[in-house]
Amino acid sequence: MSLRIAVLKERAPGERRVALSPETVRKYLALGAEVAVEHRAGLGAAVPDDDFAEAGATLGDAAATIAGADIVLGVQAPDLSLLAGAKPGAMVAAMFDPWRETERVAAYGAAGFEALAMEWMPRITRAQSMDVLSSQANLAGYKAVIAAADAYGRAFPMMMTAAGTVSAAKVFVMGVGVAGLQAIATARRLGAQVSATDVRSATREQILSLGAKPVFVENVAGIEGEGSGGYASEMSEEYQKAQAELVSAHIAKQDIVITTALIPGKPAPRLVSDAQIASMKPGSVIFDLAVAQGGNVEGAVSDEVIERHGVKIIGYANTATHLAADASALYARNLYNFLAAFWDKDQGRPVLDEEIGNAVRLTQGGAVVHERLRG
Repeated sequence: MSLRIAVLKERAPGERRVALSPETVRKYLALGAEVAVEHRAGLGAAVPDDDFAEAGATLGDAAATIAGADIVLGVQAPDLSLLAGAKPGAMVAAMFDPWRETERVAAYGAAGFEALAMEWMPRITRAQSMDVLSSQANLAGYKAVIAAADAYGRAFPMMMTAAGTVSAAKVFVMGVGVAGLQAIATARRLGAQVSATDVRSATREQILSLGAKPVFVENVAGIEGEGSGGYASEMSEEYQKAQAELVSAHIAKQDIVITTALIPGKPAPRLVSDAQIASMKPGSVIFDLAVAQGGNVEGAVSDEVIERHGVKIIGYANTATHLAADASALYARNLYNFLAAFWDKDQGRPVLDEEIGNAVRLTQGGAVVHERLRG
């Protein structure tokens, strides 16, 4: 009997993405697997049931889809109640938010499932095509600029007209990871005057390569921004103070600010204070990409437009889902690349190695096994 891959409709509030595409259905079938999809699972991402059926997937209700599943794919980890009927020890590959959802992870372990947290994919060369955080952050950085441009009451590019000249908008990107780099590129394409900053000095060249101006603290010892795995780490107190002074002077001149800073396993660092917001011109816009993790901006609220001192503050709890079709297509490819890389033809299933397997595996054999969670 061939391995059964099941994909359920996402049930988290506001989640429109899906963990499968017609393209990846065909690829799984080519590996020898069968694919089952819950009715209407792809509608939020503009993938009708007929497209999945034409690709070769079997459509059914949730119970029929999950019955006998060897692997369950999800965007956000499904509630355990939905997994009744899956095979004992089935793999569940999804985003688990392990740091904040420790009880759910423990419950997955107790239920005997092999939970694979896709957001803990190591940032190594051979795992780049499997990196869901990067694929989703790339789209989030783009969407942040588009949303900010929509909320901003003026044009982005400089326009020279017979009636006079319209100045280019000034956009400041704080945090130059995947999302920040895409935000820079998007703002530049829209014609803005762009500057950016980051705690990692290595990003200076990346900022320049995109045609933006780097804004960095100079000649201050104790920078600890070069974190492991491609992420930023915390800064020294001296650096934080120097950066705050530099940013305060710069931010007062900006029309749009995009904040993107996250530290894995910790609340998002506060980058923009109420006093700094007050220094900005009325009509300016701030988009906080980290609002769901506590926010980089004082006063930011998920999925609400907050106005403080005449400045609009925006932040989505789930930015990527606002581009559900593209986000789903990329996420589905990440999952396929992950499973296909370890596909054992003789066993007809993926067999994970230690480097990547141990990095993403949260539970196995009835217990929580990840070293970062066992305390």
